[in-house]
Amino acid sequence: MSMPSNLAIARDAVLRPLTDVAADMGIGPHLLEPYGRGAAKIDLAAIDELADRPKAKYVVVSAITPTPLGEGKTTTTVGIGQAMAHLGHRATVAIRQPSMGPTFGIKGGAAGGGYSQVVPMEQINLHLTGDMHAVTAAHNQLSAMVDSHLHFGAEPVLDPRSVTWRRVIDVNDRALRNIVIGLGSRADGVVRETGFDITAASEVMALLALADSLPDMRARLGRIVVGSTPDGEPVTAEDLRAAGAMTVILKQAIKPNLMQTLEGTPVLVHAGPFGNIATGNSSVVADRIGIHSGEFLLTEAGFGADMGAERFFNIKCRASGLTPDAAVIVATVRALKAHSGRFTVVAGKPLPPEMVAENPDDVHAGAANLVKQIENIRVHGVSPVVAINAFPGDHASEHDAIRQIAEAAGARVAVSTHVADGGKGGVELAAMVAEAAHEPSSFQMLYPDEASLRDKVSAIATQVYGASGVEYAPAAARQLDRFTELGLGHLPVCIAKTHLSISSDPSLLGAPTGWTLPVREVRASVGAGFIYLICGEMRTMPGLGRNPAAMQVDIDADGEVVGLY
Repeated sequence: MSMPSNLAIARDAVLRPLTDVAADMGIGPHLLEPYGRGAAKIDLAAIDELADRPKAKYVVVSAITPTPLGEGKTTTTVGIGQAMAHLGHRATVAIRQPSMGPTFGIKGGAAGGGYSQVVPMEQINLHLTGDMHAVTAAHNQLSAMVDSHLHFGAEPVLDPRSVTWRRVIDVNDRALRNIVIGLGSRADGVVRETGFDITAASEVMALLALADSLPDMRARLGRIVVGSTPDGEPVTAEDLRAAGAMTVILKQAIKPNLMQTLEGTPVLVHAGPFGNIATGNSSVVADRIGIHSGEFLLTEAGFGADMGAERFFNIKCRASGLTPDAAVIVATVRALKAHSGRFTVVAGKPLPPEMVAENPDDVHAGAANLVKQIENIRVHGVSPVVAINAFPGDHASEHDAIRQIAEAAGARVAVSTHVADGGKGGVELAAMVAEAAHEPSSFQMLYPDEASLRDKVSAIATQVYGASGVEYAPAAARQLDRFTELGLGHLPVCIAKTHLSISSDPSLLGAPTGWTLPVREVRASVGAGFIYLICGEMRTMPGLGRNPAAMQVDIDADGEVVGLY
């Protein structure tokens, strides 16, 4: 029998009062700011009020290199959180806020799925409490002030050819990738080329996720570099006197959002930086609240362990000072079969019939990717647990194949049916996570602050990606040297690359070796606090497909939303 749709399941949910959900976390009603019946902002004063409570075990959920369909990290994070209650443990879940670009594009919603969802499903996927729009407004306020500064020729002089600060909007719209502004009369501004990125790609979104307080966010906003003077000196948002207004726009957005799972587990939903070009993790302030709100804090890191988990360890944990106790690697039969190189998976299309047929050999043929992602967790001194996210068409022999691969690599492993069965379907997995989290931890970052930027890039490329080395385009090498001269060499690095391969080439499956990481451009996200290296062709503004999810979304005769998934 087929399951109801995600939306139908979510709509049937009986929600607990959020004051009760918050009370389970030790948060009183005086710290809640309700947004309707389904969500509430948590005042940042909760960080200090909870500080004396015991620390939760801190668990990050990542995955093997995913197919274009995604392998269920959010669903698994929610499922483990619900399963902890079945074991008598109190858990809190922390996830990113979905962008409406993917929601109306090809991916659909990002609130989990089946009986392991965050609810209300419509609210989390559509606007929530307005944080995405606040980030959009703050970013574009700076954009407007950049162009006003150019129009009036104000001090410090900003070279229009050096401006790197674009505009953002929370939709998929390829026509906005490259535009010309300032057309018309002289009063309409300086004519120049620029473009739009999606809001999740904004540096403002990344710094919102990494700030640990309102004052810290204000300072980070001031450090944003928008361009340079004719002499090459950086020009910042502080120089343009824009950071104060941006902070005011974001004053509510820095407060995490409280929601719940279908089974009433507390969920902190906050920030949504891109996973392939930014940190791909939810906020530091959410984790600083969640770390004192129960026995376990479960957070998700975007895409594979080579991306989201690596940035969680080396960027987010560096910013928060929190230390992880265990990591979950989500694996699916279809993803390992895809890494065999025998099949092609296309988003929006059914899986090839031969890929659905029972064949454990195809799973073993894709084993290298899972083994490498287990290594990527272990290199940071964290205990890995492999979660087999079970799909209805899977075969027991194929689950056994994944178990054999994971156990041979020294990882715990469990099959989880949390999508179909909710928390009770994830009990075995949750028990293994709890066991791993209580082991002595030897967490270590991949590189120290004082390492050179080139050494930091090399460490990630060779130890995490499996590359033989790094090759810099001449312009990228000059940019890297310039950032070191400007005193930014202490910052961590964030490597923007494809999420469809551990390498920088999306066509290379499994765990490729003997390749060279090509760095074509280097940028400084000084406000967010990392150096951003671009490897390969990266899109910061997605486009809609021929038949986007938006075509299915509507209201019915009763005014209810239909078509979300």
